[in-house]
Amino acid sequence: MGGVVARCSKAPDGVGADAKYKQDGGLGELVTFNPQRSRQIPITVVMPTLNEAAQIRDAVAALAWADEVIVVDGGSSDRTPALARAAGATVMHIADRTIAAQRNAGVATARNRWVLALDADERVTDELRLEFESVLAAPQHAAYRIRMQNIYFGCELRHGGWGRDWHVRLFTRERRFVERRVHEQLEPVSDVGSLSAPLKHTPHRDLTHHLEKMICYARWGAEDLRARGRRANVWDVTAVPMWRFVREYVMYAGWRDGRRGLVVAALSACAALLKYAHLFALEWQGTPVQATPLPQPRPGALVVPRFEGEPTH
Repeated sequence: MGGVVARCSKAPDGVGADAKYKQDGGLGELVTFNPQRSRQIPITVVMPTLNEAAQIRDAVAALAWADEVIVVDGGSSDRTPALARAAGATVMHIADRTIAAQRNAGVATARNRWVLALDADERVTDELRLEFESVLAAPQHAAYRIRMQNIYFGCELRHGGWGRDWHVRLFTRERRFVERRVHEQLEPVSDVGSLSAPLKHTPHRDLTHHLEKMICYARWGAEDLRARGRRANVWDVTAVPMWRFVREYVMYAGWRDGRRGLVVAALSACAALLKYAHLFALEWQGTPVQATPLPQPRPGALVVPRFEGEPTH
């Protein structure tokens, strides 16, 4: 099974040829820049950032078709805000908060009715942009889920947990994200449609970056569990990682993605182990348990599920 060759595909970057830049106006200033474009879609893109200087300019430039781009910076120590501003985005500063809080701050200031929640490592393909234009001309739902086209070391992962990775990202501006440290989700929406075109996502620069993010999100996930009163047990650090690997590699056919699928499934199991190991450590360190229940869905609301394999980070 490990000898199966993964099929690689190259999706369009979605970078508009008419993207323009301006000079940086200073870090403490809110600057909105709207170059003249032949065809803009009435949508506000909200993008949380933290030390994304390596890719923020390209990320914003690729959104030349959007009427408004808001970058909500979480306290970057690099030039992320300046570069985002130079590329044409409105920049907000929300330091020392969760990603959900960053998203919510940006959504609250959106001037368009429809909002697209995006990350700096995601790119809207030309097909998805055209679908936005068509859907927003006559919306049929209150929100829309989008499939992630997850790219790992140059190849799309079509199977495993990463191959079935959907998120509600297009919604109206009165919606908010549920605040948690990791894997933030939009509040439950009763009427969710699905878009056919994918969102290109390249979450890791290299293996070191993957491991660093995995450790960080495992710690945040443990803190979320601890805050809800959860305690780790022996099964969490034994059976859960094993189940995660079997699910990702066998049940979800991750083996069909070749050696990349094997590595991703193995690291997914490691992520589960790390999360519950961190949860044990929090207990040993005497971190107070704060039994904070998650918000309950409104009557009739549909909770949009997501998979636990950390494919989008």
